[in-house]
Amino acid sequence: MEFYPSIERSDIQEIKRFQEHKLRELLVYLENNSPFYQRLFKSNDIRITDIRTLEDLRKIPVTTKNDLQQHNQDFFCIPGDKIVDYSTTSGTLGDPVTFGLSDNDLERLAYNEAISFACAGIRKGDVVQMITTIDKRFMAGLAYFLGLRKMGASVIRMGPGIPELQWDSIFRYRPKYLITVPSFLLKMIDYAEKHGLDYRNSGVYGAVCIGESIKNQDFTDNILAQKIKEKWDIQLFSTYASTEMSTAFTECAYQQGGHHHPELIITEILDDEGNPVQQGESGELTITTLGVEALPLLRFKTGDIVKAHYEPCRCGRNTMRLGPVIGRKQQMIKYKGTTLYPPAMNDILNDFNDISCYQIVIQSNEIGLDEIIIKLSTENRQENFVNEVRDHFRAKLRVSPKIEIVSFDVLSKAVHNPSHRKPITFIDLR
Repeated sequence: MEFYPSIERSDIQEIKRFQEHKLRELLVYLENNSPFYQRLFKSNDIRITDIRTLEDLRKIPVTTKNDLQQHNQDFFCIPGDKIVDYSTTSGTLGDPVTFGLSDNDLERLAYNEAISFACAGIRKGDVVQMITTIDKRFMAGLAYFLGLRKMGASVIRMGPGIPELQWDSIFRYRPKYLITVPSFLLKMIDYAEKHGLDYRNSGVYGAVCIGESIKNQDFTDNILAQKIKEKWDIQLFSTYASTEMSTAFTECAYQQGGHHHPELIITEILDDEGNPVQQGESGELTITTLGVEALPLLRFKTGDIVKAHYEPCRCGRNTMRLGPVIGRKQQMIKYKGTTLYPPAMNDILNDFNDISCYQIVIQSNEIGLDEIIIKLSTENRQENFVNEVRDHFRAKLRVSPKIEIVSFDVLSKAVHNPSHRKPITFIDLR
């Protein structure tokens, strides 16, 4: 069937040969079209004809998010008049990284989400409520819509937030599935209980959960998933993706990790020295995109620490499965579906002349999710100042952190600790 690719049920060696053929095609494409990779090949004396197998990939240096940020335009392989959509993702150095998509890239994105949603059990004719933004240059929301449309599902584009409107839509259109940040389901349940809504008989069967983990490493439900299911008996499916990958890893009905789609992406799990980890060990997910026209990536380090599972799944797929993200390289933060880095937050806070001192604190809340607290000192007594700062975060990074006003005397002593050579503007309490 169209959304159940046969390659995923092929044997491991056939999948490997298939990917190696796709890899050789990609290398020719990059050498002909990518200024960044043309330079990389030349400066490292790499002849692409020497790269024949997946193991040969190790002869090529990795690509980092810093590379993307510093040489963003050099990654583009097609002219501007072939770009039909612009998306952005946060960068390590503050400014967002731009991703352009061609018409074929949008079609690939739709195919990716269609086979991913089919993996989770969504079928033609199912009604699906999207509790996620589709605007603000956010690739994921567009991908969900395109994928659902491609597979023949009906889409309710509700956008995030406002439990009252979400419930109104659920009772009006009876969606079978929701696509949402899972912690928002707790807010929806809380609203339903306070307002006497019969949410358990709403007809919702399951939710595809984005941006936050709902599983432990052994695939049991984590605290967040347990809290949701204690109240509402629905299926929760994990999905993991990023703008850079343009590819999703989504769970099937057996919920034993997100399935790899070998026609769309090559994966490596690398240790701190850049070597492949042993099976069963965790490492940094490093990806090579297949079939991307505008901005393909070769050996891109995602920064996410994951563990891969290779035994065949009971669903019949033989592809590798990714477990939940274990952690982040350096100080990467996952906050409500967005990947963040402290320098990007520093830049926003430094935009405000009225902020005399600040400290960013990351901690885990009671349900195990990352929480961002911005402590700041200011002489600005206007009551809308905090909202102005929060709005700036929303505009630049698509997040809304908790903001606390602290007296300058107290905060400056914490930031400018005499026993530290540098100001302590970032604290990770996770």
